[in-house]
Amino acid sequence: MSKVVLITGGSSGIGKSVGEFLQNKGFIVYGTSRNPKNYPESKFPIVALDVTQPETISNCIEKILDETSKIDILINNAGAGITGPIEEIPDVEIKRNFETNFFGPINVIKAVLPSMRQQNFGLIINITSIAGYMGLPFRGVYSASKGALELVTEAFRMELKDFNVEMTNVAPGDFATNIAAGRYHAPVLEDSPYKEKYSHSLAMMDEHVDDGNDPKEMAEAIYKIITTKSPKIHYKVGAFMQKFSIVLKRMLPDKVYEKLLMNHYGL
Repeated sequence: MSKVVLITGGSSGIGKSVGEFLQNKGFIVYGTSRNPKNYPESKFPIVALDVTQPETISNCIEKILDETSKIDILINNAGAGITGPIEEIPDVEIKRNFETNFFGPINVIKAVLPSMRQQNFGLIINITSIAGYMGLPFRGVYSASKGALELVTEAFRMELKDFNVEMTNVAPGDFATNIAAGRYHAPVLEDSPYKEKYSHSLAMMDEHVDDGNDPKEMAEAIYKIITTKSPKIHYKVGAFMQKFSIVLKRMLPDKVYEKLLMNHYGL
């Protein structure tokens, strides 16, 4: 029987691209969305799931196991962007972002692990972000939530060694998707001390997404990981300079790297 793949957030963007690519390679693919009825044209089944609602996670996993008896591969792709000066982002929005980008994926992992242990096989791929390797101005909350998922994956991997369940991170750079439309943007306040620099950075972020790579590049990278016998802990996918920025962070003194980022963002 073909391997069964569950992709959270599989209705659009990177998740949709990955799902269609894997289905064409012979995998049985399920995607998820909070509102599956909005995607009648999907080439693979879309199951109701909201990563911030544990009951929907349980229902989704149960439905797939009833239909296929297994989940071989989980791709934790559902996520949300957030921008703004940290001082001005409401606490409720910071917490909501962590619920989606950090606690949500952990809860999905917890839900699939019992069946993966039972079948003595599983692969979990967490989609993080190159932004998770550095604190980016006006994207600090997003950087923190994705960076937290990177680190918790390292711990999870060691805890799962006895069960033949692999886990890895894939950190994408900017890809041409609709992620910007779904971000929470802290409003640009007229009386804000951050107004000018935040407005400039916001325009730059949207431009980077519009000019981003084709999501198919992520699909191809994930397929290679799935067909690799022993996946690495961390993968980065995206434009050369975005990936190289992580290398620079390791090589340069902290304040030199900080200055490079500030120059890049016009701060």
